[in-house]
Amino acid sequence: MSTRLCGSVAVLSAMALCCFAQSQDVPLGEVRFTEYVAGQLRDEMQDATVVVKGPLTLAIGEMQANLDRIFAYCNRRPPGCAREISTYVKAVAQAHNDRFAPPSRDTVRVVVRTRAYVTTSQATLSKEAPLLQPRELAGGLVMLPAIDMPRTIRMLTAKDTMVLGLSTDEIFQIGLANLRMRLRPLMDVAKIARPGQIGYLSGDVYHSSRLALHESWLPLAKAHGGKLVVAAPATDTVLYIGDDTSAAIGALRALASSVWSRAPTQLSRELLRWTPKRWEVVR
Repeated sequence: MSTRLCGSVAVLSAMALCCFAQSQDVPLGEVRFTEYVAGQLRDEMQDATVVVKGPLTLAIGEMQANLDRIFAYCNRRPPGCAREISTYVKAVAQAHNDRFAPPSRDTVRVVVRTRAYVTTSQATLSKEAPLLQPRELAGGLVMLPAIDMPRTIRMLTAKDTMVLGLSTDEIFQIGLANLRMRLRPLMDVAKIARPGQIGYLSGDVYHSSRLALHESWLPLAKAHGGKLVVAAPATDTVLYIGDDTSAAIGALRALASSVWSRAPTQLSRELLRWTPKRWEVVR
């Protein structure tokens, strides 16, 4: 898909994040917000103990839930806040229910996340079950093994690796192979961006993880004469241009920042340039 540079900020923002219905008021002070979300979680998870550990921090059984990101989203987008909290609560409840579900090889995926996300996720886990060490992608983005669950994606831990009986290298190999099988070929979903256009992929939580499949972007790069610059402002959104002029890069950077600022599942505002060997950060 693609959209004109002129007015594209409004188009993409509306397309990806539009029309959240007005709902009940949610308190936006840190303390009251934390208590509010804790109450929603208690209603949803009546068999779990939910304890407020501090502003924007909850303990749910052995899990820790950090509310920083959803709190920031609610302050940016009050009309969508109640709906986003509902989505968050259901995801946390599912993750809690799935925490003891044994992993299997066919559920392993490789996802793309930020280093900051990895640090935050590590803090929610016990010392006995740390995440696997991520592998570098480019800039602040890394590749991380995960388990694909029915309603959520949970990061794969060292304990999962032991259950699977696989080495770290094997985990990444299987995760990338499963990701390729999970996704439609890039050229089936991505349109060639003509001059003056920004192409986009949106609506699939694994769209950003396509960046881990570096070789899959070769056909699109060739279709753009070898020029391909991308951004993944949200986990379900990738923007791209087939142009490396300063004007085109400036427009892409502005759009990426706009989508990132509104997205409930923020990823990165960095721009990456495709090269035959790797992604490189556009400075």
